[in-house]
Amino acid sequence: MLLDVRTYACRPGMLKKHLELYEAYGREPQTRHLGQPLAWLVTETGNPNQFLHIWVYENAGDREARRQAMQADPDWQDYLARSAELGALVSQENRLMTPASFFPAPTRRS
Repeated sequence: MLLDVRTYACRPGMLKKHLELYEAYGREPQTRHLGQPLAWLVTETGNPNQFLHIWVYENAGDREARRQAMQADPDWQDYLARSAELGALVSQENRLMTPASFFPAPTRRS
């Protein structure tokens, strides 16, 4: 089990616009290839310009194959171009993590 934990920050005042763009153009192609995320979260306290999502993969090979398929999808490329044009994102942090042995592993949601 491999968890891909991704934290993004937007320019101040741009989070809502970015989330609207993702919902309209990015969500469908992303979930088509990656399945449903374990979590897709916005900040309640702390930096109000951040959001985070967590994707579950069987292993590194599964992650690589799914992400390659997503990158080859014209709908995902359209979303990436629109996102770049909006210019809301200022940073991204990715962490690949595995569950601790004393907690059950989350299941991947298709």
